[in-house]
Amino acid sequence: MELSILFTQLAIALGLGLLVGLQREHAASQLAGIRTFPLVTILGVVCAMLAQSFGGWVIAAGLIAVAGLIVVGNITKIRAGPADPGLTTEIAMLLMYGVGAYVVVGPEAIAIAIGAGAAVLLQYKGELHGIARKLGDEDLRAIMQFVLMSLVILPVLPNQTYGPYAVLNPREIWWMVVLIVGLSLAGYIAYKFFGEHAGLLLGGILGGVISSTATTVSYARRTARDPASSRLASIVIMIASTVVFARVMLEIAIVQVSFLSMIWPPFAMLLFVFIAMSGMLWRKGRDEQHSMPAQENPSELRAALVFGLLYAVVLLAVAAAEMHFGDRGLYVVAAFSGLTDVDAITLSTSQLVGTERLDPEHGWRIIVIALMSNVFFKGATIAAIGHKELLSRVIWCYGIGLASGILLVLVWP
Repeated sequence: MELSILFTQLAIALGLGLLVGLQREHAASQLAGIRTFPLVTILGVVCAMLAQSFGGWVIAAGLIAVAGLIVVGNITKIRAGPADPGLTTEIAMLLMYGVGAYVVVGPEAIAIAIGAGAAVLLQYKGELHGIARKLGDEDLRAIMQFVLMSLVILPVLPNQTYGPYAVLNPREIWWMVVLIVGLSLAGYIAYKFFGEHAGLLLGGILGGVISSTATTVSYARRTARDPASSRLASIVIMIASTVVFARVMLEIAIVQVSFLSMIWPPFAMLLFVFIAMSGMLWRKGRDEQHSMPAQENPSELRAALVFGLLYAVVLLAVAAAEMHFGDRGLYVVAAFSGLTDVDAITLSTSQLVGTERLDPEHGWRIIVIALMSNVFFKGATIAAIGHKELLSRVIWCYGIGLASGILLVLVWP
């Protein structure tokens, strides 16, 4: 091996060891600090170099030696008096030995990422413990349910198509469920940290990420009980409705980024229209006090199954309409499916465009029609259960938005 490569590997190991050692020294670790960690990491490099000539047992022997030294060091600490019962420094030493060895036997970028990541984890101990303390039993349940969906159920589902029109793939359908639940769960966790103290802007953004329809219903009901909250509710509802356009663009990018690259201009225009209207409302009432209503766990298995079924039905409906009724049939499906949820029609349309079963020019129009249908549904919901003052504040915004969307569908080339 060239000397330049050897010295590069040693330099990387030294730098990573110093980084972690500096953090442990700052944390006043009694076992190892700014000198010990670089030595342990360089020992890993040397053992990996020797292993290339003498066999992998050298790396194992080095690991055993480091573990033995950790045991001796802890015995000494115990004899000296009360010791910290934590094992953070010990695990970090073993990890950095492995990082040093990996600098030689694996891609250097991976070793650097692991070593730097370890330093970051060690440094942010207080913040990480704070996050764990803020999460309640229901929050952990939500996270574990998402783990069940994404890491247990998803990998075992068959990856092949079934049923009519050859569009029902169990793994692809459940992957869409995981995507939507993951986006909503991210907003839900953020709400747990900021919900009670969220301003109007953040409250609207979180509401749009979790569910703009549920946010609209919740705030409309609040105005029915407290008409004075209508200005606040109108701002949050409009911001949440605006976030839907950004969320839809993100979903398209994840499922079929080439589709988004072709059709982003009309979506960007609609997003700009809703941002402008939300901004005007926000400027008039940004100083009002705000607390978000309670949000439901978005990763309930029953809700995930319902969305998966809805997505499969919409996928079949779009495929059937495209085959038997042409463009008009697709637009009717979009209008009905978008009333309460735009995620299913967005994902199914993007998937069909990706498999070249649907033209992109028709695809983006289908999604825009679904978005306008959803805006209409939220307006009707406000009229039905909200206070008339709330309706008077948002009706012109929704009217301009609907007119803009319909105009784009009709005249965009």
